[in-house]
Amino acid sequence: MHIPDGFLNITTVATTYVASAGGVSYAVKQANKKLGERHVPLMGVMAAFIFAAQMLNFPIAGATSGHLLGAALSAILIGPWASVLIMSSVLLAQSLIFQDGGLLALGANILNMAVIGSFSGYYLYHFGTSLFGNRKGIMIGSFIGGWGSVVLSAIACAIELAVSGVSPIKVVLPALAGIHAMIGVGEGLITAAAISLVLATRADLLQLQKI
Repeated sequence: MHIPDGFLNITTVATTYVASAGGVSYAVKQANKKLGERHVPLMGVMAAFIFAAQMLNFPIAGATSGHLLGAALSAILIGPWASVLIMSSVLLAQSLIFQDGGLLALGANILNMAVIGSFSGYYLYHFGTSLFGNRKGIMIGSFIGGWGSVVLSAIACAIELAVSGVSPIKVVLPALAGIHAMIGVGEGLITAAAISLVLATRADLLQLQKI
């Protein structure tokens, strides 16, 4: 899902940089207000896990690739604002060290995977838990959050590519959304499995999440 340099026009680059910079800046303020010492080790562990998970790439059409995201899991455990910071750090490191996603496209990648991925995963998770409740609701919400975060991030990516003239929306949207709907199933299952493990071993960690 990483967008490389050379695919987005200057207007899209500028717009997504402004949007993502605003989101990250506000996330820093919220993190300073709401996160405590207990969050710091978990944020480091989550960043390392997501960094490793995103190295598993699945090539698809349209000059992009798909992979597990991890935004929903971090948002469920620590909250969406902390997740934005974790995802942004991972994406920046990948761009600088592995050239996975371009520097000019970094704003778009952060907007898609860090901001949209984190908040969609967080709210879809809570939507699922509100419908079913108890452990069953947590598992269903975790799956929905993981799946939805991947699909919605892919849709945002497709729109940016279409607006930039890379490919018509009727071509790039089905290509990206379709393959990421399948990748999202894996992400949903992994997210639900991870949350199930947390419930069994450290259920108190789910109380750390803060909006």
